[in-house]
Order: sequence, then structure tokens, then C-alpha cells
Amino acid sequence: MTDNPAEFSRRDTLKVGGAILGALTVTSLASVGMQNAHASHGVEGEHKWGMAIDINKCIGCNYCTYACQAVNNLADDMAYSVVTTETTKNGEEYFLSRPCMHCDDAPCVKVCPVEATYIRPDGIVTMDYDLCIGCRYCEVACPYDVRRFNWKESAGNTTCVPDFGIPEVDPRPRGVMEKCTFCEHRIDAGLERGLVPGVDESATPACVVACPTGARAFGDLKDPNSPVSIMINSSPNVIRLREELSTLPKVYYLPPKSTVEKHEELGL
Repeated sequence: MTDNPAEFSRRDTLKVGGAILGALTVTSLASVGMQNAHASHGVEGEHKWGMAIDINKCIGCNYCTYACQAVNNLADDMAYSVVTTETTKNGEEYFLSRPCMHCDDAPCVKVCPVEATYIRPDGIVTMDYDLCIGCRYCEVACPYDVRRFNWKESAGNTTCVPDFGIPEVDPRPRGVMEKCTFCEHRIDAGLERGLVPGVDESATPACVVACPTGARAFGDLKDPNSPVSIMINSSPNVIRLREELSTLPKVYYLPPKSTVEKHEELGL
């Protein structure tokens, strides 16, 4: 991993591209004659939800992962949001937290033969579990490795309950794909109560609320005064992962600073 998380090898890009092309070919044949099950595809609504993550503030505590598991009713061996330890070119370690990117041009949506994965008008890439047939094309197509297959029936609460939250959604059936939804259930319920996602905790994704260092911000990308917009505009070097693939993720990163840069900021 380089000091810029958006930089990936040409081999990785070709492998991802080949997987997407193969899945697209199969699904295009399977989708012939299907009606559009979700009219919201391509329709933009009032809000456009997004997230920003300041890598310099992430301490690798995994609270975001644990809170996500608790609230989204996940097993201990399944994580929608993962934190990995990476290294810059200078050999300095940092933590990279990776939820679903909620791409504007999402490969997982394109390859789904039954349109179980779709984009809501507010930009959230979500799932219709009643439609999912478990073909896992979305898993192959996703260049960020954030799709999860549910191999088994729910066996009860994760060990993260109740320390990191309580389940707020029903468990999914065995044999379907799953993913981070920006805790859409919180957003939707919050808006109905007049709350502001990204500001009011009960209307904000669990991972953002749980972060002890404020490394994550969430909100409406259309609102320049939202927490996510403020964090994005606080840095001249904001990046998105694998931008060369033109997926247009709605998760932005403030890249890691070197020790020298940090000292300069502090006047040392």
C-alpha cells in the first residue's frame, strides 16, 4: 500500500476490470427482458449522503467495526466496515478504515441480474434482500472488497452487543449478499422525526457516532455546512479510493500526513 490509498497497481486494475467485464457479460444475458424493479435508479433526490474519514485521526481501535456489527445485527465473523494497517512510502504506518464507498457509478449495481442492489435517490447503494439470489456477481465486481455473503443463519447477537450498541435491523436470511448501507434505517427514521443525519446521533451511521477521535464525518454532500462537507473542505488533498476506475465514491479521505508535516503544523 502506498502513502496515497488511491494508488493501486496496474495489475490490480486489470484484474478488477476483467472481473467486472466477465460479470457484466453474464448478467447482461440474464437481465434481458427484465423490468426495472427500482425506479429510483439514476434519479437524484433532495439529499446526497456521504462520509469523510481523516486518516490522521484514526487510531485503529475498531470501534467503528464493532458498532456496525452491533447495530446492523452482524455475526462476529462478518464486518461491513474494516480497518487495516497500511504503510506509507516513508515506512510510516497508518490505519485505513473502509466502509462501502456508495459509488455514484457502482459496479455492483450494474452486474446484479435481478436488481437486488440498487441506488436510492439519496445516493445510498442498498439491497433488496427479497430479490437477492446469492449469485455473488456484486462481490466480484466491487473493487473495494466491501460486499459480504451470508453463509449461515443468524445464531444470535454478536459479542459486540450491548457494549457497542443493540441490533436495530432484522438479521438477513442465509444465502444473500450484504453490505454497509450508511445505516439507512437511522437516516430514514431520523428525517421523519426532523433530525439531521451527521449532526443528530440517532440519525447518523453507527460507525461515525462510535468513533472516539472524530475521524469520521457524515452528512449531506449538497449542504456546504454539513459535517462531511466541512471536513472535506478542511484539506486541499482530499482523495477517494481508486478514482481511476471512475466509480465516483461518496466516501472521501484526508490522506496520511508525514511526521514532518505534522511537526510543521504544530510549529515544531
